[in-house]
Amino acid sequence: MTIREAAAALGAEIVQPEFEDRELTGAYTSDLLSDVMAHAKDGGALVTIQAHKNTVAVATLVNIGVIVICNSRPIPEDMLESAKDEGIAVFLTGENQFTVSGKLYGILH
Repeated sequence: MTIREAAAALGAEIVQPEFEDRELTGAYTSDLLSDVMAHAKDGGALVTIQAHKNTVAVATLVNIGVIVICNSRPIPEDMLESAKDEGIAVFLTGENQFTVSGKLYGILH
């Protein structure tokens, strides 16, 4: 499943649309960025409520293709600019991390 297909399947809004529409290899859910650095897998999605520029930096370190911001958290412009510069998609959803994680598990396995 590609990143754009995942957005459609989740019913999420793509708020940073300038990215390579590559295949997702999995997903990782965490709000602790050091945990993401230690355990997230290359080419996956990050499900979180951490809507700030540091999230993009961490996603870049582990080659995350998309950051899914949950609970309709406001996303600052500097985060979107950083994601655009790094070619990382950013989705926004009103659903919580548990629900999004379950949906991603269902569509990726």
